[in-house]
Amino acid sequence: MTQKELHNQRLVKEAEQTVMRMNTRRHFLKESAMGLGALAFGSLFGSCSNTTAQSSSVVFDPAHPLMPKLPPFAAKAKSVIYLHMAGAPSQLELFDYKPELMKMDGQDCPPSLLEGKRFAFIRGVPKMLGPQAKFAQHGQSGLWVSEHMPHLSTVVDELCFLKGVTTDQFNHAPAQLMVHTGSARLGRPSLGAWTTYGLGTENQNLPGFVVLTSGGRNPDAGKSVWGSGFLPSVYQGVQCRSEGDPVLFIKDPDGMSRDLRKASIDAINQVNAEEYKAYNDPEILSRISQYEMAYKMQIAAPEVMNINNEPQYIHDMYGTKPGESCFANNVLLARKLVEKGVRFVQLFDWGWDSHGTDASLAIDLGFINKCRSVDKCITALLLDLKQRGLLEETLVVWGGEFGRTPMMENREGKQNPYKGRDHHTEAFTIWMAGAGIKKGFSYGETDEIGYSTISGKVEPYDVQATILQQLGFDHEKFTYEFQGRQFRLTDTRGKLINDILA
Repeated sequence: MTQKELHNQRLVKEAEQTVMRMNTRRHFLKESAMGLGALAFGSLFGSCSNTTAQSSSVVFDPAHPLMPKLPPFAAKAKSVIYLHMAGAPSQLELFDYKPELMKMDGQDCPPSLLEGKRFAFIRGVPKMLGPQAKFAQHGQSGLWVSEHMPHLSTVVDELCFLKGVTTDQFNHAPAQLMVHTGSARLGRPSLGAWTTYGLGTENQNLPGFVVLTSGGRNPDAGKSVWGSGFLPSVYQGVQCRSEGDPVLFIKDPDGMSRDLRKASIDAINQVNAEEYKAYNDPEILSRISQYEMAYKMQIAAPEVMNINNEPQYIHDMYGTKPGESCFANNVLLARKLVEKGVRFVQLFDWGWDSHGTDASLAIDLGFINKCRSVDKCITALLLDLKQRGLLEETLVVWGGEFGRTPMMENREGKQNPYKGRDHHTEAFTIWMAGAGIKKGFSYGETDEIGYSTISGKVEPYDVQATILQQLGFDHEKFTYEFQGRQFRLTDTRGKLINDILA
């Protein structure tokens, strides 16, 4: 036996001895005069807990938090792939065709569009900016798609556009939080966390909620957009990498066998189990579950997260780049994950903030490159899911956190050297596909220049309510008790978008 193996065995024995010592201390505290103090402390500790294991709609099993559960009613979707273009892509260069806006290109913005409005960067009187793309109708549905998405236009009959989405947040971080947690403030559970809380996961060797990022940065709101908030932390998203090991430190250290790793985890979780008996804190059970999940992922994750074993025609179809970190790789991984039973896969692609302050952010330069980087692989995802029979049970959602203005951005009253659009709250586009959503359908309409929603107005709460509906939940009844009241994803708002349901 090597020195390292002997050292690791000693560590396991020390952990077991720690458990015995803790039992001895607890026995002394409980049986002696100090026992009353221990009980008082335990009561105080429990009253400060931020979570409870109570819900009006879900039976929570703290010992097995990720076991698959049936929703309250028949669901169309078994899993969700959410594609978030962080920074907010311009709907006016993609899906919301406005020929009247082209006629106004270069003219001073009418005062009526500025009075009483708040913008992130527009100052003074900006110029109107016509669509920086050519549009055409596609498919049997005749839906409009720009030249920037030539591949996606071939599957437009699978898509359902929501063109009247609005929000009350015009800065990136709070707007992203609103879209994914139902609140512009930190602390609420994300949509993916709610989903895994309600449904568990079908693959007990993989997380129920996986997050993949690209573009070189996390979204502006940080990891809170895939956090668990006041739900037990076992439901938060697990961020994986598309290159190298999917999770850092997933491999056993040199000299440590898998049996020895299991023994060490068992010893650690024995300590955790004793802690839970003492304090009844559900977060301790989450910790136990996460240790066990990490052990299981050592075998399952490297296999499912490896795209090198995909056939060449799949790589050609998606435009993947094995060994690199890119959005196309993440999209292919999303298909592999839902195919293996992962419940919710969240993709964030950073770099869609089209202000025009430099070439990479220009609506007629960098924006076009971003479109090219996602167009082919998203189309491949839809086709791949469909041919595998997965699109009928997988809900695919695409969108950003808000829209873009029909006028050109200017800062301090000066035009930017490149063409760009400011943040816009009154209209943006989200599309959905699969899992009981209408195909080749467009819901909602903006005015003739794409400034305001004139019909089919919806909010992020409505989108969240509809996603939960397809997963088998009534958003008004799907709740979790926290600090004395029942909370839900949509809080006190939200309505089902019935018109887009097949």
